[in-house]
Amino acid sequence: MAFKRPQALAKPTTHALARYKSTLNVQDQELEKSLLYEDIPSNPAIVATDSSIHPVLGEVGAQEPEKDVDMMAGVKSDLTVIKETFSLEAVPKEAIAVGLAGVIPYLVTSLSTVYCAAEINANAIHGSGYLMSGQSADLLLQIIEPMQIGYGAVIISFLGAIHWGLEWAKYGGSQGFKRYAIGIVAPAIAWPTIMLSPIFALSTQFLAFTYLYYADSRASKRGWAPTWYPVYRFVLTFIVGASIIITLIGKGQIIEDHHSRLPNPVDRIRAFRDNYIDEASANEASNKEETIEKNKAIKEEE
Repeated sequence: MAFKRPQALAKPTTHALARYKSTLNVQDQELEKSLLYEDIPSNPAIVATDSSIHPVLGEVGAQEPEKDVDMMAGVKSDLTVIKETFSLEAVPKEAIAVGLAGVIPYLVTSLSTVYCAAEINANAIHGSGYLMSGQSADLLLQIIEPMQIGYGAVIISFLGAIHWGLEWAKYGGSQGFKRYAIGIVAPAIAWPTIMLSPIFALSTQFLAFTYLYYADSRASKRGWAPTWYPVYRFVLTFIVGASIIITLIGKGQIIEDHHSRLPNPVDRIRAFRDNYIDEASANEASNKEETIEKNKAIKEEE
């Protein structure tokens, strides 16, 4: 510091000095005279009840900046579509109550199938189940399977019969065999499924429910059914379809060596046919033996 040249000290800046040096309070006389005789342009578009209020973050009459892009707009739109799809506001309350009560058996049988599958697997792996033995769970599953298949056949037939009622009521005009055909095809597909194995039967009924939903949607679009009917059918079909899928998943998880498959009507028919053939063959063989013995006895007498 001793060898550094002495520096001049900076003059301290005070508030009074800053106000003295400022030109904000100096009046421009020439500008004031020019504005005195200048006409103020009128703009009725910006005159309103609140036009005398100056905005905090902008200017009067200025264009508003573009709003930021909502990154969640797509998600909100999808949620709105889902809400509108499952909205049952236009559906009669009685129809909602009865329809939801009708899908309860499907939900119960599906969840019961998953539970029985878990019990069977637990007994097979650990030697003991959660609440019941593997044999009891297997027997319960054999009772549940035909109940769900039979109930599904009844519901599919009922959905087809609705179109017969609409035709008799002449809803949307008389359509004749076009509308009667829906009520004929439905039970023709539904009731043969009770003769199939559970997996094939449930898969066929799933396709039948999907086809009937498509047919109901087309009927409503043509004016053959109420406008709220497709939404109502979609909600119920969604529950039923999800129940069938849950049942198929539950059955697919079962260890086959510890599950005895319940014979379906086709198996019983095959067993009856095989027994009949075996009995006929045995009777034919015994008749041949009797004939041979009789011939021998006749020859010995001669």
